[in-house]
Amino acid sequence: MAAGKVPGSKELMQMDLYGLLGIEADAGQREIKKAYRQKALTCHPDKNPDNPRAAELFHQLSQALEILTDGAARAAYDKLRKAKEAAAKRTQQLDDKRKKVKLDLEAREREAQARVTEEEEVLVAQTLEQEIIRLREEGSRQLEEQKRLILEQITTEREQKMQGSRGGNTEWEKGPAKIKLKWKCKKEDETKGGYSEDVLIRLLEKYGQVLHIVVSSKSKGSAVAEFATFKAADLAVRNEIGLLNNPLKISWLSTPPPSAVSDNQSKTSSGSTTHSSQNSVRSERDFESLVLMKMRQAAERQRLIEQLQREDEEADA
Repeated sequence: MAAGKVPGSKELMQMDLYGLLGIEADAGQREIKKAYRQKALTCHPDKNPDNPRAAELFHQLSQALEILTDGAARAAYDKLRKAKEAAAKRTQQLDDKRKKVKLDLEAREREAQARVTEEEEVLVAQTLEQEIIRLREEGSRQLEEQKRLILEQITTEREQKMQGSRGGNTEWEKGPAKIKLKWKCKKEDETKGGYSEDVLIRLLEKYGQVLHIVVSSKSKGSAVAEFATFKAADLAVRNEIGLLNNPLKISWLSTPPPSAVSDNQSKTSSGSTTHSSQNSVRSERDFESLVLMKMRQAAERQRLIEQLQREDEEADA
């Protein structure tokens, strides 16, 4: 094997990474990660221990995620892909008649142009191969994070199945569930204390699907987020601290799961994230009725906006 070569890198450069993930070439980071999780879950080796083809596909998906979530590697891949598309288009435009009647001069010019094009393609391919080598040497944080989330989801699915077989009650995990986020932010601060909607989504989506997030336009340093499940919201409330230079304070808007009530009380006494004391006195009947509510996402988002606006008006008063 030649020095500096990475096994499989040339085969990887020939693959349609966007087609492999089932996304468009202009897809953003969130869309790429979402497509990866959906496809990787179906062919994860833990779910298909006896299917070598599934393991191979999972490996290809992981390589695609590595390249497409890294700015330099994706730029090199896109450049190589466009060069190949342009070469294929030029070849298609040459019909048999033109090939037969080409003058020697035209043939020489075409040959010279082809050499230049081939040299450019070689340089682009070398650039992409170097980026692939760099990714493999450094390790991909994006890939490791997505793999961790997939394993957590698989573990959660298994736990839910086991609890269901034992007759356990997992109603609180169904959601949706809402939390409130607060942070320090001065009125004249255009950066909003470092927290934009995209930053908040990036911080929260590692715990599970975020259905909505609304950043208050009136009350600085305030937002409401809605998760698809109580399980994801509970993980965020327990574990997320936000930016180191401006930590988040997270509290429940939905009634928390029973296990979180006692935990939140102990956290409050030790100086950890503070939660509303009203949550601990909500009745079981209120909790069950809230969990079982199923509203369409558009109506739910509007209700969240109205609720946040009311709180802003109360704060102004």
